[in-house]
Amino acid sequence: MTYELIPTLIPTLRPLLAAEASAEALGSGADPGDLEQAVWLRLLERMEAEGPPADPALWLRGAVQSEARRTRSTSQREVAYATEPADDAECGPEQRALTADRHRTLHAAVRRLPGRCPRIMAALLSPKDLTYREIAGELGMSQGSLGPERSRCLGCLRRMLAAEVAAPEPWGKER
Repeated sequence: MTYELIPTLIPTLRPLLAAEASAEALGSGADPGDLEQAVWLRLLERMEAEGPPADPALWLRGAVQSEARRTRSTSQREVAYATEPADDAECGPEQRALTADRHRTLHAAVRRLPGRCPRIMAALLSPKDLTYREIAGELGMSQGSLGPERSRCLGCLRRMLAAEVAAPEPWGKER
């Protein structure tokens, strides 16, 4: 890459890029700063692959127009959510009751697990979002044995819940 050209190109092209990006941003709905950043990145990538453009000003205008077109195309395909996907404010009382019932069923099944499984699963389900190291330290076991123990506990929990709640397999088949 011709790094020695960068200190001369940047100050020369910066005012032109700012003007072009501001003009194109109005029509594309993009932020002029985002367009500038994308074009600088494209210029660096081009210089690394092919060297500097023969006519940097002409290349820059074309790159700004191309980035603005890409931004416009992307924004036309994007559809905004009516509400935030994880927003519980829109959740009705029925949905909250069903969610609470699922949590009660899960926690009751966890308490009935054998051996150390209830403590392991309670730590994994904790709202504190503990790391494996923290869980292993809290339970007095090695961090390396936590993963296999967790897998055994989850398998046991899966079997317990499958027996209690007949979950159909894909395409409606019962187990």
